[in-house]
Amino acid sequence: MTLPPSIDAVQAMLAEQGYVCDRALGTVVFLSLKLGRPLFLEGEAGVGKTEIAKALSAGLGRRLIRLQCYEGLDASSAVYEWNFPAQMVAIRTAEAAGGSDRKVLQAELFSDEFLIKRPLLEAMQPDENGAPVLLIDELDRTDEPFEAFLLEALSDFQVTIPELGTIKAPAPPIVIVTSNRTREVHDALKRRCLYHWVDYPGFDREMDILQARAPEASESLSREVVAFVQRLRTEDLFKKPGVAETIDWAKCLLALDAITLSPEVIADTLGAILKYQDDIQKLQGSEAKRILDEAKASLEPA
Repeated sequence: MTLPPSIDAVQAMLAEQGYVCDRALGTVVFLSLKLGRPLFLEGEAGVGKTEIAKALSAGLGRRLIRLQCYEGLDASSAVYEWNFPAQMVAIRTAEAAGGSDRKVLQAELFSDEFLIKRPLLEAMQPDENGAPVLLIDELDRTDEPFEAFLLEALSDFQVTIPELGTIKAPAPPIVIVTSNRTREVHDALKRRCLYHWVDYPGFDREMDILQARAPEASESLSREVVAFVQRLRTEDLFKKPGVAETIDWAKCLLALDAITLSPEVIADTLGAILKYQDDIQKLQGSEAKRILDEAKASLEPA
């Protein structure tokens, strides 16, 4: 599929995949695709940063390649590794067969056959469907040395393998970098990207998202769910529920055949929206009822 020609077309394409985005996010996605620039998305966990890469991949018909970041991630884990067990088998087979020319054997051992491609190298391979979508997820979990390496890789979209030489992407991949901002990412990397802060959605957009992702929920239940979650985010919580939790909670309520919210139903399903015991304890007893009453009051016409 060709790239969408306008911001409206980007929003429509994402909406077809169940991803509802506002004009600002649609604009930065359009510019990222149009200019071939990586897109750096920051925001709280659960606001839809990762989902946008999945929606782009599905909407464009491109392969999604995900590099999940973690502390201690290094270039070899992100780019490539040699299949040492297979290389050892090849060496022993050659020895058993009476040996072979050392240079020929070395060339065979360090060839594509024994190369294990990791996400960054995979994203730089030719693809008949077009350049893939490369999701570099939760970059803030990595160390600064990997960040510096990534800076170089994203600048030229090429990597060097000592035994094979430099491998350059025939077409730059569509790069989405996400961060939950557990630490600051270096400015040098951000300058290589277009930046956007993904915030919690307002009531109307969260309603649209919920109706797209959980269409079985009635409008009245959806309105109560969204109003309650929106009100809950104003509380002093260790981890505020994201959009992902809103969707999960609605699906849990549907599984329980809940028609409307009540303090009892909320108490039974708090684990779907709150992930820390301290937060759950804060909503025990009358607190859940207070928030529910405020949420329902906000839905009443003025």
